Amino acid sequence: MRARDLGIVIGEHPPGPDNAITDVAGVRVGHCTLQDDGPPAVHTGVTVVVPHDDIWTEPVFAGSHRLNGSGEMTGLEWIRESGELTSAIGITNTHSVGVVRDALVAAQVAGRGDGVYWSLPVVGETYDGLLNDINGHHVKAEHVAAALADAHSGPVAEGTVGGGTGMICHGFKGGIGTSSRVTETAAGSYTVGVLVQANHGRRERLRINGMPVGERIGADVVPQPDMPRQYEPGSGSIIVIVATDAPLLPHQCTRLAQRAALAVSRIGGNGEQYSGDLMLAFATGNRGIPPYAWDEDASTPRPEVALRMVAPQLMTRLFDLTIEATEEAIVNALVAATTVTGRNGLTAHALDHHLLQQALNTDQESR
Repeated sequence: MRARDLGIVIGEHPPGPDNAITDVAGVRVGHCTLQDDGPPAVHTGVTVVVPHDDIWTEPVFAGSHRLNGSGEMTGLEWIRESGELTSAIGITNTHSVGVVRDALVAAQVAGRGDGVYWSLPVVGETYDGLLNDINGHHVKAEHVAAALADAHSGPVAEGTVGGGTGMICHGFKGGIGTSSRVTETAAGSYTVGVLVQANHGRRERLRINGMPVGERIGADVVPQPDMPRQYEPGSGSIIVIVATDAPLLPHQCTRLAQRAALAVSRIGGNGEQYSGDLMLAFATGNRGIPPYAWDEDASTPRPEVALRMVAPQLMTRLFDLTIEATEEAIVNALVAATTVTGRNGLTAHALDHHLLQQALNTDQESR
């Protein structure tokens, strides 16, 4: 089930064919999910986003944004310095960032062979230690390889899958969600796709299309996880990956990443103290950017690389697309997720679809 299956439409722009980040041509998504009720309870995994098949040798422009920094996303220093994304993107739990990063390096070496090159993969995380035996380090290199092998275009599995398996969002079971938007221009259509790993937010702040869903479905209706006393409400984190086929330069990608943070806020995320809310946007519209600018005979540096750029007056529309797709991706994560009981019997309940539809009934506003 997805938000639109329940009649929930966010924004005014149309989605792409699969309403997913994979509507951006060339983008692929793969998951590897680890589920074992235990003990120990293992509810974790890996999700990968592959910008295009030749990302190791043909970078794309990218930019990032930090709403709140209680989190980690590796490889951002090079993106901030160069404006280039040079790897597939991994998303996992907090204590598995290192193994996923190393496995992505190994995947590059396996694909390209030995040589004089380097790799600074992008790996983001959110904390699943309430539902998952996070200190057991259950994510291994082979699980990253499995997620890469699973990476495909078309529909994307959502909810309790991949890196999102053990995540909690606004007091409900969270996880992976995705959505897309398309717009027509004089130069042709542009697509913006978003994928989130949603593990953030407080129940009472959850709003969908402006409706106070979290207030209407309180803990007295659907129980919230029985959090440890030291766990501050709203802790957790969200990773947002934005992709577009529009020809953006790095600073324009950064601006899209910033707007994704507005969508997190519109749903009810406040960038709480211990929430790592990190956004990355990449654009595939400027293909052919070489990692090393040499002529074909590999003997003479190329002094220039031809690029395209979206006109500034079109950026507002791309902002709108990004915000709408990010909002819907978060809602899709909530709608698709299933109830999970993890460590010490802690349970994260799925968002009940019927209760959600009732909470969104605008007739209640007049009563």
